[in-house]
Order: sequence, then structure tokens, then C-alpha cells
Amino acid sequence: MHAKLSFDADARAHGAAGGAPAPLAPTRGLHVPDSFFRYAAIVGILGIVAWSIDRLDIDLDRLPGLLGRMGATLAQRYFPPNVAHVVRTDYLHSVLETLQMSYLATVFGILLAIPLAWLASHNVTPSRRIGYPVARLFVMACRSVHEMIWTILLVAILGFGMLPGVLALTLFCIGFAGKLFAEAIEAIDHGPVEATRAVGANAVQVFVYAVLPQVRVAWTGTSIYTWDVVFRAATVVGFFGAGGMGWYLRESVQRIASQDVAAIILSIIVVVLAAELLSAWVRGRVARAVA
Repeated sequence: MHAKLSFDADARAHGAAGGAPAPLAPTRGLHVPDSFFRYAAIVGILGIVAWSIDRLDIDLDRLPGLLGRMGATLAQRYFPPNVAHVVRTDYLHSVLETLQMSYLATVFGILLAIPLAWLASHNVTPSRRIGYPVARLFVMACRSVHEMIWTILLVAILGFGMLPGVLALTLFCIGFAGKLFAEAIEAIDHGPVEATRAVGANAVQVFVYAVLPQVRVAWTGTSIYTWDVVFRAATVVGFFGAGGMGWYLRESVQRIASQDVAAIILSIIVVVLAAELLSAWVRGRVARAVA
């Protein structure tokens, strides 16, 4: 027994003198497997879904046969679509108005979103105390309010017509593109920014020569996608008095002309699909050009 204690003391002394320390015994602790957290998260999500269904009093017994009832309603009231209603000259003119409205809103929105995104980016903003919070608040406000709500408010203020539609879509575009533009700026390499500042460049020169070259590709793709999203919204803002294709949809709904409504909805789907294909083609060309 005394010999063993002496050997342990010699080993500790040898470790303290510079030799390799004796390995420590692994401590035993409570180990929770990762699968437990994964299963707990799944159970928690399912529990919230069940609780929400119960609190919202959603009658799940009405779901069986939903597709059958929907098909019967479409066949009885909306079929066949009145295609002649959507090939008239005045309706085709409304399609052109919708395209023009979305184009103007996208151009105005992006032009306004660029300086706002610059101010709302914490890494390059020229005004951290005033410009940054004001720009952030404005972009968030534009994103928080749905484009339909903007349309209703602006129609109530300005009256019916294309102007409230363009302004509503412009605000929507500012909120949508401004956030994505600011995120692209905040993800840039800060080295060129510091180098440009080191040679005495002002804030505008830093943005033009150090920031813009790094985000122009991302901004181009975002701008094209923004027009795609704005055009989809433009097809229905007219329902609230902003003109375009949506105005004809509202007029047909009020007349309970179901076959005309079906034709207008089909035309909106066709136009949106065409815009989606055009947007994808342009994005592909841009990606190949900068590759």
C-alpha cells in the first residue's frame, strides 16, 4: 500500500517536472442525443398546429369531398369561360396598361430603393444616427403594409385611376427591393471599402467605386425578380380601383358574370406565366453575361 502511494507521488512529481502529464479520466455528464431535440421540435410543431386548429375552430370534417364540390361549382357556373370577353380591344388595352403600371412602379421603386438601401446598410451607411434608422423604418413600413392596403388607401385619397396603382406598387417595390438591396450591401467584402476610404474618398465615391461593383450582379437579378413580383401584384390591384386587368375582374364579379370571371382569371394566369418565362430568360442572360 505504501509502495503504491509512493509510486503515485513519483508520477505526479515527474509530470510537474516537465514530463507528459497523466491522462485525466473522462468526466461523466448528462449527454442528450441530438435526435431528442429533433423529435421534441417535431412534437412541438405538431402540438402548435393542433392547438391552432382547435382555437380557430377549423372544421376538418368539411375537407373530404372539397375537390368534388369545387369541380362541380366550376363546371356549373364558370364553364365554359367566355373567351370572347378577353379578346376585346378594350380588355387587351387593359393588359397593356397593367404592363405599363408594373414597369413604371418597378423603375420608380428601384430608383428610390437604391439610396434607401445604401442608408439602411449598417456597414456603409453615411449617417448612422439619422439616415440609418429613418431608412430602415421606411423600408420596413413599405414591407409591412400589403400592396392591396396601399391601393385602398391611395384610391381613397387620390380617387380611381392608374396613379394610385402605380404609387401603391412603387411603395411595395421599395419595401421588397430595398430589403434585398441592403442585405446584398451588408454581405460585401469590406476591404475595398476601407481601401477607398484610405485614399480620401467621400461617402458617395465609396459607394460608387467600392460598393456598387460588388453588388451590381445581385442587384440586377433582384431588379428583374422584383418586376416579376410587381407585375403579379399589378394584375389584381385594379380590383380595388387602380385600373388595369383587375378593374375588369371586379366589374365581372359585381355583375355575377361567372363565365367572364373565369376567362379573366385564365387570362391573368396566361399573362403571369408569360411574364415568368420572360423574367427567367432575362435572368439567365444576365447570369451568362457576368459569368
